[in-house]
Amino acid sequence: MTELLYQTDSYLREFQAAVTATNAEACAVLLDRSAFYPGGGGQPADSGVLVWQGAALPVERARKGPEGIWHALAAGTPLPSAGAQVTGQIDWPRRYALMRTHTAMHILCGVVFRDFGALVTGGDMEPLHGRMDFEFESLTKDLVSVIEVAVNREVAAARPVKVAILPREEAFQIPDLIRTKINLLPPEISHIRTIELAGLDLQADGSTHVHNTAEVGRMRVVDYKSKGRINKRIYVELD
Repeated sequence: MTELLYQTDSYLREFQAAVTATNAEACAVLLDRSAFYPGGGGQPADSGVLVWQGAALPVERARKGPEGIWHALAAGTPLPSAGAQVTGQIDWPRRYALMRTHTAMHILCGVVFRDFGALVTGGDMEPLHGRMDFEFESLTKDLVSVIEVAVNREVAAARPVKVAILPREEAFQIPDLIRTKINLLPPEISHIRTIELAGLDLQADGSTHVHNTAEVGRMRVVDYKSKGRINKRIYVELD
């Protein structure tokens, strides 16, 4: 099973690893440890390169499988054999933009839950922009403006972002740990990773984040839509 380096250090840009398996049909390699995020929770998978024998092999995306994280290389790329030592390098500008964006989504979620008690029903993101769906019966232009002011106040508050990995039983003692309408955590997961925006938001989350809300930068609510009677969508962008 791949050691998930990104879970404890989202800022790790380069790492050493050993190839544990290859898949010629998928042009992919499995590593014993990886800082590549395989996607999930609305955040896209990382890309970058694996450096092997002086050559930079393009990693088009990482994906999670039962054995660990597979690194899908560009078609036709020569695959290093099992046991080979490689250096992984994350596409850092893209990853950092996604870290800022994901933390922005947690700020939005935290503000909406704190101020209006609305649960999340869906979400998606790309670098520096994303959308989140909430259980709102009505959402007006004036209310959206209030939310935009509130989220930027939390950015300016420079709240520390803290990571913890807790036994499942301990994690589920935390009130409102799951902010989505449906609990998507499989029962076989024994330890739960949590992300806390100190004083604002604490929830289960497995992806990558910045160290402080100030790193997010200014958030702009650029649009909102009704997606059903009690489902409203908010779109945000970062400067």
